[in-house]
Amino acid sequence: MDINLRLLYLYLFSLVGLVILVIGSIRIIDLGIKSIFFQDADSYYQAYPSVDPEAEGVDKPTSEELAINERIQLRRNRQRELSGSLSMVIVGLPLYLYHWRKINSDFTVSDS
Repeated sequence: MDINLRLLYLYLFSLVGLVILVIGSIRIIDLGIKSIFFQDADSYYQAYPSVDPEAEGVDKPTSEELAINERIQLRRNRQRELSGSLSMVIVGLPLYLYHWRKINSDFTVSDS
């Protein structure tokens, strides 16, 4: 098999596309597992600075407000993670498929 620069390029970009696709897929599966089975995996304890009750104009957030803010932040983080993962799949899949099909069509040896 004669390996030339074009074939090396095709294999390299096929590999890059496959790696991006695999990483994006793993991240989506990880997000799904955490969302379904391990819902507390994304929960973090945050110590808020104590607020002087004597200070004027400073209201200490209630536990309900803190819980709402935590849920909103968790949803935003999951949306960002899903967006990044889907982007990796959307870019990686065509990159891999195009280059791999090009390799198969241009460099396969027929049985004649």
